[in-house]
Amino acid sequence: MRGITKLSVLSLSLVVLSGCWLDDDDNDTTTVTPPPEPEVQSTYVRVHHTSADAPNVNVLADGNAVLEDVPYHASSNVLELDEGTYSITVQGILPDQSTADVIGPADLEFAADTRYEIFAIGDVSDETLEPLVLSNPVTAVADGESRIQVVHAAYGAPTVDVYLTAPDEELASASPAVTLEYADDSGQVEVPAGDYRVRLTPAGETTVVYDSGSVSLADGGDYIIAATNNVSTGNSPVTLQISTGEETLVVPDANAGSDVRVVHASADAPNVDVTLNNASEAQIQDLAFGSVAGYLNVEAGDYLVDVAAAGGSPVVFDDVELPLALATSYSVYAMGALENINLQVLTEERRRIATAAQLQIVHASPSAGNVDIYLTETDDISDAEPVFSDVPFDADALVSTGNVQVTPGDYFATVTATGTKDAAIGPVALTLSAEGIYTIVATDSAGGGLPPQVILLDDLAPAQP
Repeated sequence: MRGITKLSVLSLSLVVLSGCWLDDDDNDTTTVTPPPEPEVQSTYVRVHHTSADAPNVNVLADGNAVLEDVPYHASSNVLELDEGTYSITVQGILPDQSTADVIGPADLEFAADTRYEIFAIGDVSDETLEPLVLSNPVTAVADGESRIQVVHAAYGAPTVDVYLTAPDEELASASPAVTLEYADDSGQVEVPAGDYRVRLTPAGETTVVYDSGSVSLADGGDYIIAATNNVSTGNSPVTLQISTGEETLVVPDANAGSDVRVVHASADAPNVDVTLNNASEAQIQDLAFGSVAGYLNVEAGDYLVDVAAAGGSPVVFDDVELPLALATSYSVYAMGALENINLQVLTEERRRIATAAQLQIVHASPSAGNVDIYLTETDDISDAEPVFSDVPFDADALVSTGNVQVTPGDYFATVTATGTKDAAIGPVALTLSAEGIYTIVATDSAGGGLPPQVILLDDLAPAQP
């Protein structure tokens, strides 16, 4: 079996009673030979993280970690264990790196020559997280065939009809392969290896709510295909998580597009218009310094970006190349002083986590130099250590902390010149809530120079159109 990781062998001990009997005639000693020790058989387990708002997790068997720091949309390799009963626990990893049991401990029996698929499904936030366990006998896939098993693991998504067709087949000419409610599965089905297209519709309807585009099923491939909650771009409620036993493929809706927003962080630049692909009218108009244009969903692909002063002249940037990947969110920053203004792009993580707030700090202030960043429970940083030290401004590669998980609560954010305790920004009072996403952008003061100021994005800012 491909992709199998042997974890351990649990020894079975057999207590053998042997002894001697005193024969009154000859005192012979008789040895009782025990029966042969039974051979331990293997069982196989694969774990899938399919809970959209759960943190990374550890998976324990009998108190021992068999998987660590598993993120959402990940599936393990197939793990080989000795058959038997195991106490299984799933631990959520909290922002301070402590853990909390979110599933179990639960005693599960694993039989020989059987493969078990364990899914963490449901939501942490409404206490519906639970294990979904599927089992199948270990058998070979026939030559020329692929084996698939489809699982509805998208919490809150409706019952769906699942269509498996040739890539170019019209849906009207097809019939659903299976209809699945939440937590249902199709069982194992073998189909000829080749290229297919997976489409989902609400049960009994013909409106497509998910379209995989063309996907290839290999000769001898053995696939678990889970419909999971979409946490990226587009309107589809689901994304497919496909486990091959050796890798996990996340297949978003083919129509998910890309989300892109523009942040005006150049302190001495005028209001601007932003045009994509030389459109006849700018998609973003009259954007002022310190402002952000909310996410715009566009088709994934390669774009040209033009930035001009509001009204169209003068042009500041002309035909800057901007590749946008499917199901990915981007922030495009106009940054630096006007004479050296440039565009920098950050990829954004927008999945919300029930056990953590997520805070990102972006250094876009050319006058501030290198900085230290503090996050404290009071406004006094005199005895505090920075959470980020010596963070530089880089005109050619915008510097960000990325989304840092923080224990929900009340904090103060303070930015100082590196090595000093003199606040350049803040202390800024913040209430960081579970599931929240927060971004603070340090920029020059309006018109340029010091003191720096901040642009607040995401949950710190009013909702954007």
